[in-house]
Amino acid sequence: MEEFRRAYARLCAAGGAAPQEAVLRRLRELGGAPGRGRLDLAAQSLSLETCGALGRLLPGAAPFAEVALGDCGLSEEGVKLLLHGLCSNTTVKSLDLKGNNLRTVGAEALGKLLRQNKSIRSLILEWNSLGVWEEGFSFFCQGLGANNFLQRLDLRNNQINHQGAGELAMALKQNTSLQELDLRWNNIGLLGGRALLNCLHSNKTLKRLELAGNNVPSDILKAVEQATDHNQDRQTILRETQNRAHILSKEVLSLKDEKTKQFLDLMDTIDKQREEIARSGRMSAARVSQLQEALDEQHSIMNSLKAKLQMTEAALALSEQKVHNLGELLNATKQEQTSMAERHFTELQQQKQEGADQEGKLLRDLSAASEKNLLLRNQVDELEKKCKVQQDQLFQVKQDLTNTTAELKLRAVQAEERLEMEKRRFKQSLEDVESLRLKEVDHMTQHIEASERSMQDRIQRLEAIRMALEEELSQVKAAALTERGQAEEELLKARNQARLEEQQRLEHLEEKLRLMTESRDEAQNCCLKQKQMVAEAQAKANQLSLHAEGLRRRLEELQQDLNSKEEEKVTEVNKVKVELQEQIGHLQAERTVQGGLREKIAALERQLKAISSNHREALLDKEGEISMLLEKLRMKEADISRMREEEAQRASFLQNAIMAYVQGSPLGTHSSRK
Repeated sequence: MEEFRRAYARLCAAGGAAPQEAVLRRLRELGGAPGRGRLDLAAQSLSLETCGALGRLLPGAAPFAEVALGDCGLSEEGVKLLLHGLCSNTTVKSLDLKGNNLRTVGAEALGKLLRQNKSIRSLILEWNSLGVWEEGFSFFCQGLGANNFLQRLDLRNNQINHQGAGELAMALKQNTSLQELDLRWNNIGLLGGRALLNCLHSNKTLKRLELAGNNVPSDILKAVEQATDHNQDRQTILRETQNRAHILSKEVLSLKDEKTKQFLDLMDTIDKQREEIARSGRMSAARVSQLQEALDEQHSIMNSLKAKLQMTEAALALSEQKVHNLGELLNATKQEQTSMAERHFTELQQQKQEGADQEGKLLRDLSAASEKNLLLRNQVDELEKKCKVQQDQLFQVKQDLTNTTAELKLRAVQAEERLEMEKRRFKQSLEDVESLRLKEVDHMTQHIEASERSMQDRIQRLEAIRMALEEELSQVKAAALTERGQAEEELLKARNQARLEEQQRLEHLEEKLRLMTESRDEAQNCCLKQKQMVAEAQAKANQLSLHAEGLRRRLEELQQDLNSKEEEKVTEVNKVKVELQEQIGHLQAERTVQGGLREKIAALERQLKAISSNHREALLDKEGEISMLLEKLRMKEADISRMREEEAQRASFLQNAIMAYVQGSPLGTHSSRK
């Protein structure tokens, strides 16, 4: 504002005139007020230089929103300069030119202002003489007809006659923004009143028209008042319908957003469940691979034991001839062995019971078994070395060993058959799961092929070791034949020592047999446990597949329900829109009928009373219809709100049911345990 005041003073100095103190004081007061203020220069006699300076400063964005220039005694040129500056102004909303005796030039400048300015909403022209000059007033009316931004116009005491009223009526037919027009205390008369009344049939925005003090008949005043009231009612109804349509559109959008959010939440929960299912499937696959590796290790251990047994059998076959003389001692030791076998049988039963309690120590037992296998290998090597010296004593153990080897062979064959059966079942389960998880099956097949290749490599290595051992055995046989003669000579000497060492070695052999039986039982227990774990994994995989299929079906049902509900909502909203459009069409048709009736009323002034009474009755009927339509709208809104609540309840029920189903399913319990 200080810059505006300085610019005003500078322009006045440039024009060779001193700035007016009253204007400077007003601008200084306006500079201290917050925001955009009001430039009040009312009752100040403004010079032509001041008007010119203000006219050059007003274009663009002025620092005030209201300009009051009432009773300033402005000249024609001063008014022209001021209004020319306001033509391109974008901030002034209200202009007061009351009591300035505006004439032809002022009316033309006002018409130009109304044609070009787009910011002024209120124009006060009270106590001027615009109606005296017909040409200037017609130019002013043309500008008013071209303006679509002015909302309030005050033309009191402007000496407007019936011709000026006709010009105003023509302008009002074109104008679509003016809401209040004050024409009090003019000379409009009967003809002017009729012209204004006729223009109200086409103008639907004018809500207030003051015609007091214009010698207009009371019936025309009443008709004008009814027309303005009708326009006001029409605008209120249109505003209400627009607001309701906007509210309905917002509610529909909010419902769509809620449905989309609920659908997204359901999809998120389903994705999480799918991830959990995939994770559990991966864990089960890893567990199955671990079990398969453990089975392969056990199979390799069994093969190593078989190889060792074969080696012992070969060694025993070589020592048959040398141990024939110890048959009598074997008969004596058979009874002891039977007693020892019974004790071993009882011990084996106890060990089986203990093995059931040692399921959690499977890894430790496997490591212990490997260590025991190493010990057995060392002991077998020692036996092979000592067989050369003690071949006579080993003949007593031959029959027991043959029996135990036969039993071991049978049990090994049975174990292999069971393993093959389990492998077949496991393959069948994998084929069943393969349709659901092709990628996992490919991974498992690759892993199984790798394990088979590793097993083949191990078998080849074991065969190579067996060939080497056979070669060593052949060498041992040759050495045994050479030493046979020496052994026969030394046999007599060794009998005494053999009898003494016989008991110790028998105990040692019994311990070895016990260890062998323990390792065999442990291997059988491991096989059984692995079979159980494989069966459990297969059952879990079947349960997971069934659960996934149930979830997919549930998803499809939920999607179908959501689509049906959305279609129902769309159809209901379309029905409401169509009904509203039909009602608006009926209202517009009825308003056109009312306009025709009003034109007939204007043409038939003699029958005004009867037609006015009929018109009032028709208006009452229409108001009743409007109230009925409003009640219908309320009912529709109540139905829509009730349906929205029902849908929200259904959605909450569905969500609760899904959550309960997920929590009650084995997948939910498994995730909660985790």
